[in-house]
Amino acid sequence: MPFSATPIDGLLVFEPRILGDERGYFFEAFNEKTFAEAGITTRFVQDNQARSGCGVLRGLHYQVEPYAQAKLVRVLSGEVLDVVVDLRSGSSTYGQSYSIHLSAANKKQLFVPRGFAHGYLVLSETAEFFYKCDNFYSKAHEGGLRYNDPALAIEWPLAESELILTERDRRFPDLGQHRQ
Repeated sequence: MPFSATPIDGLLVFEPRILGDERGYFFEAFNEKTFAEAGITTRFVQDNQARSGCGVLRGLHYQVEPYAQAKLVRVLSGEVLDVVVDLRSGSSTYGQSYSIHLSAANKKQLFVPRGFAHGYLVLSETAEFFYKCDNFYSKAHEGGLRYNDPALAIEWPLAESELILTERDRRFPDLGQHRQ
């Protein structure tokens, strides 16, 4: 099975089977049947792609109901540290973070269920980040968590002085003050 469990229920790492030869490689980045066999029956409705330079930190973002989003995230070029925080009320892992290196080289993907804050830090010169969403974006339903909230204990691999964030991302509240 190409899926690996994480310490957080429902959060899965997908490692596609890579078929390679002298011409290059091929893999299925998404196959509805394969995902359904792993219990993921999410219907994706929107694809997003972003390109960023080294040190860009995007996040930690989330959407609240009725526009909460599950995501399938991956890196098309470069490398990022991808980070999620469980915001599902009643979850035994509420407030816990999980991070994983995603890159064009390792081809890993992360399935993020609804109810998580999500962000990533670009570690390579540039990175192209791609993700599928199961719900449409709504500005009125967006929220975020402060990337350096001590309660989250996220270990960002670059120094604070190397991070590039929007002012909005810098001003997000800590876990204890976020909206649900």
